[in-house]
Amino acid sequence: MTTNKKILKALAGEVLDTPPIWMMRQAGRYLPEYRETRAQAGDFLSLCYNSELAAEVTLQPIRRYGFDAAILFADILLLPQALGADLWFVTGEGPRLSTINSTEELKSLKPISEIHDVLHPIYETVRILSKELPKETTLIGFAGAPWTVATYMIAGRGTPDQKPAHDFKDNNVLAFETLIELLTKATIEYLSAQIDAGAEVVKIFDSWAGSLKGDDFIKYALEPTKTIVAELKAKYPMVPIIAFPRQAGVAYKGFLKSTGADCLAVDDSVASAWVAKYLQIDGCIQGNLKSSHMVSGGQDMVDEINTIVSDLSQGPHIFNLGHGITPDANPENVALMIETIRNFKRS
Repeated sequence: MTTNKKILKALAGEVLDTPPIWMMRQAGRYLPEYRETRAQAGDFLSLCYNSELAAEVTLQPIRRYGFDAAILFADILLLPQALGADLWFVTGEGPRLSTINSTEELKSLKPISEIHDVLHPIYETVRILSKELPKETTLIGFAGAPWTVATYMIAGRGTPDQKPAHDFKDNNVLAFETLIELLTKATIEYLSAQIDAGAEVVKIFDSWAGSLKGDDFIKYALEPTKTIVAELKAKYPMVPIIAFPRQAGVAYKGFLKSTGADCLAVDDSVASAWVAKYLQIDGCIQGNLKSSHMVSGGQDMVDEINTIVSDLSQGPHIFNLGHGITPDANPENVALMIETIRNFKRS
């Protein structure tokens, strides 16, 4: 691959002197310029669906920090909304959805062919960004993985243990698997449209994959991701795909090879030395600094960054957090993180 974009080089398997950097939720409430733009939009969903303002908040951390990638500003729950679920956000508490708890409620969802009627502003945001981003900055599109999106659709909100989704899976497996299949197909459509609009990489966020164990992990985390990757690769063989089965633990092993993704994102519950030994042998790794370091900063953060970069320096690596940056993060710590990574010297 001939490119000057560091993230695309890493995704193609190149080992770089210093890893490229971006952060999950890098456009967010920790930045004063984001808060100003969100106030201008009125509320979170209005910001997501205002293509000009969504592009603006996506660009803000690129202007401030010079990250190697920008990730589309949107939300994983826009897809179920496009499928007909009611979606709203409660200040200080997060998203709320109308629920799917029966075969009849499942039948009330819209056909996949209609999702683009709702999601066209998201594609317009991608088109704007593909024109306005610096030439060296990679544009990442994304979607939630079917299991994670299903947990919200079943419970109507985020839950600590995803128990409503597990109960639905155990008590009405046919309806549950129908929902997973629907979301898998819709996700392929959604990510395809983002690629058509200009996304150069796509990421599949399975934020609640860790609550699936044994065969359930294989059936409802690994297999849907494998299907999405295969369908996208058939249409867009040159577009890299990042998979993130958060908190998969030992189930991270083999996930990259089994799904056919180009990069495995890992959370901060696994040590970078373990990641290098057992996961990076299969390809590019993304991760995995604790988000709390963006709040506390200091020498502990610098030491942890150097450990991660050193441990993962023998293979392709994209530096990121183990989860999204939090609203209480200090923007100065982000700058220090980037400085530390870019000044890293191989021993």
